[in-house]
Amino acid sequence: MRLFDEVERDVSAIQLPRWGRVVPAEGVVPWLVVDLDGVPVEPVRRFLADFVARDNSLGSVYSYAYGLLRWWRWLQAVGVEWDRATPAEVRDLVLWLKQAEKPRRSPRTVSAATAGTVNPITRKQYLDDKYKPNTTRHSNAVVRSFYEFWIELGEGPLINPVPLDRRSWRPNSHHNPLEGFRPEGRIRYNPKLPKRRPREMPEDRWRELFAGLSSNRDRAILALGISNGARASELLGVRGVDLDWGDQLVRVVRKGTRAEQWLPASPDAFVWIRLYLADLGAPLEPNEPLWWTLRRRDHGGGLRRQPLNYEALRAVFRRINAMLGTNYSMHDLRHTAALRMSRDESLSMRDVQTILGHAHLSTTADVYLVEEEAQVIRRVQHHLAEREQRVQQPPPPVSVGYDADDLDVLFGGDTPR
Repeated sequence: MRLFDEVERDVSAIQLPRWGRVVPAEGVVPWLVVDLDGVPVEPVRRFLADFVARDNSLGSVYSYAYGLLRWWRWLQAVGVEWDRATPAEVRDLVLWLKQAEKPRRSPRTVSAATAGTVNPITRKQYLDDKYKPNTTRHSNAVVRSFYEFWIELGEGPLINPVPLDRRSWRPNSHHNPLEGFRPEGRIRYNPKLPKRRPREMPEDRWRELFAGLSSNRDRAILALGISNGARASELLGVRGVDLDWGDQLVRVVRKGTRAEQWLPASPDAFVWIRLYLADLGAPLEPNEPLWWTLRRRDHGGGLRRQPLNYEALRAVFRRINAMLGTNYSMHDLRHTAALRMSRDESLSMRDVQTILGHAHLSTTADVYLVEEEAQVIRRVQHHLAEREQRVQQPPPPVSVGYDADDLDVLFGGDTPR
């Protein structure tokens, strides 16, 4: 096996080949990584089958397949077999991700002028073509999980090429003797994530955004999102049977746990849902998706509406953002709803945690129990204005040679003695 410190590469000169692709598949594994001839990559297929058996969601299978496709392309670029990989390959991939640009199917047009800049209205940064730290961390987690599977089977390399960094503490220092030993420590090459504060959409901006929507369907979705902070994927999965009109509740399937949960919604949201369903014309079956495209398309069998997906919802925001000069997303509504609820004295943080679907109360408190920057700035500006006003006021007269009681009567107050 090659020594880790002996491998040196000019990562800036490496170009990933356009090898393979992720394709949908029939059977227990919904997504597969195939080579140029369309043949599934067998090590990846066996890992994904085990991954599905561990009750992971279809979205996780999809993201893991793309993570392994990138890893396979990287191994092709550096000329290393998958079962001969060492930490040097992972280290160099992390270095490559820091300076490389993501491949695009088509060049930027309108967004070329704003990519990587900060929107002056929302103060949010536009996405650029660089890989983010989250992408690197996800890549490391996918590759490490893949090799853990093959090392456990005894058919992979001797060591996991994604090493752990245990310098900060003694591994297994609190080991339970009734349980087996597990690796501890953070992944060595994981980049640090900048802590980003949630941004609340101001009330006037929310009204402006809502007024620019062109359909009752879009108004209903955004009204639901701003009232209970549900995620976009959770709202898109709502069916007709998931609406409780009497108690004004909507049932969603949580993204992480996939547990069903009833969430309250505002009366306005149900009014817009009622108007949207009237626009559809045909009655909605109980188990049908609630949200449908406005236009009918022919995908075989004649013109029909299609269930609304995430890309179509993003298109709604692209249209309204182009009109307003903003870069809001559906997740901004979740942040806004969470911050509004966290400031309500009648709601506890436990209430907010339950509505947001966080597994731990610390997650809710750490993210949303914060002072809004704009409010802090306004309070400090008020403090500076009061201080300037006090400085400009003339000092009170000092009694020199006069009786203090007489001055009190003359000036209507106590004089300093």
